[in-house]
Amino acid sequence: MPSRRTALRWFAASTGLAALSSPKPAAAETLVKNGKIKQSIVHWCFARGAKWKIEDTIKAAKELGCVSVEGVAPQEWDKLKAADLKCAYVGAHGFIKGMNNPIFWDANFKAIQERIDKCAEYGNPNVLSFTGFADTTNEGGSAISREQGKKNCIEAYKKIIGEAEKKNVVLLLEHLNTRDSAEMKGHPGYQGDDVDYCAEIIREVGSPNMKLLFDIYHVQIMHGDVTRRIEQCKDVIGHIHTAGNPGRCEIGKDQEINYPPLMKKLLEIGYTGYVGHEFIPTIDPMVGLREAVGLCDVG
Repeated sequence: MPSRRTALRWFAASTGLAALSSPKPAAAETLVKNGKIKQSIVHWCFARGAKWKIEDTIKAAKELGCVSVEGVAPQEWDKLKAADLKCAYVGAHGFIKGMNNPIFWDANFKAIQERIDKCAEYGNPNVLSFTGFADTTNEGGSAISREQGKKNCIEAYKKIIGEAEKKNVVLLLEHLNTRDSAEMKGHPGYQGDDVDYCAEIIREVGSPNMKLLFDIYHVQIMHGDVTRRIEQCKDVIGHIHTAGNPGRCEIGKDQEINYPPLMKKLLEIGYTGYVGHEFIPTIDPMVGLREAVGLCDVG
């Protein structure tokens, strides 16, 4: 039998009580009150799962008390600025043709530099990068061993990190899971699927402007023991993503990750960055987002 919370969430979704344009008498219970965790919405999930336009995500962020809409291309940043929102991270190159293969360096350096410059112009904090896939033979690349991939990433990031330092922008490296083969729920073939591997690359680069995008969903799938992982990576964590597991769904209490203790752990280690909600909605998106914001708004 479904829990009362589950029944209420599905009832709200099916009756449309949580639509952006309709009254929300219960919203005050989950709006940001403490604000110690800077919450953000990752736009692509809601563009994909709910067909939201950027204006919809901006409206939701303002309504919920989030301070950022992230993963948004610079051509949309004037809209964010008008709404007094940051773009907590912006992508540069893709996750297949990454920094582990010198064949892709020139294109990636160019993309990263462009994003660094735009972030500096708008006051946005982070540019996202990836190790890349281990074998990109079918993408015009080649197969790279794990150890060589690490060496290549360190060399590549050392070449570009000075540009981030000059502009006071942080370059993020994201850890991704390789166990889930569903589209955008996992990335089989990605070389940086071990959070310690990614952390080692970042530590070897040795710059305060090179950090880890610690995605709780991906870490749970690949490692589990998330609280301990946060502690182990506290020196390199620069950004956080959320999603429920299994399925990259909402982060409510009907999935296996318990988010409030993880948010408290972030406060304990002195984390001051953003927490971006990156789940693909399976119910009314505002129902899921309200619950997520409430769960992460710890005191």
